Amino acid sequence: MKLAYFTSLVSGLLFGAGLALSGMANPQRVQSFLDIGGAFDPTLAFVMMGALLVMAFAWRAQKNLLHPLFSTHYEIPNTMPIDLRLISGAILFGVGWGMAGLCPGPALVGLVLLPKKAILFVGAMLLGMGLYRFVDQSLSSINPNQRS
Repeated sequence: MKLAYFTSLVSGLLFGAGLALSGMANPQRVQSFLDIGGAFDPTLAFVMMGALLVMAFAWRAQKNLLHPLFSTHYEIPNTMPIDLRLISGAILFGVGWGMAGLCPGPALVGLVLLPKKAILFVGAMLLGMGLYRFVDQSLSSINPNQRS
């Protein structure tokens, strides 16, 4: 189990280094990708295509393994239906991403590279996560049939 934590840490550090090296932790780069009528920068599209290729390989390889290399079983989530919660969450995430030019990964990298710019975003992100848990638990106590 300790090896799984170590590999998770190394993977996270590698991901963060990749974000910093590629410039994807720079909010301006993300906002330029979303500015299709102005100073459009397609770099993020290439990063996304690279991620899709890596994940296509990973999903294919996973089917041929009995268990992960550093764990006893796979942690594959159940498929959730596309519902109002998912759609509204995706819209909220997208609007926030477009306005700030940050999402959680680059924001955490930004705490190291540009702490003054990222700290407000990370604070708001943590507040939003806490608010979601509070609201979700409150609604679950009112309606026990609601999923968590």
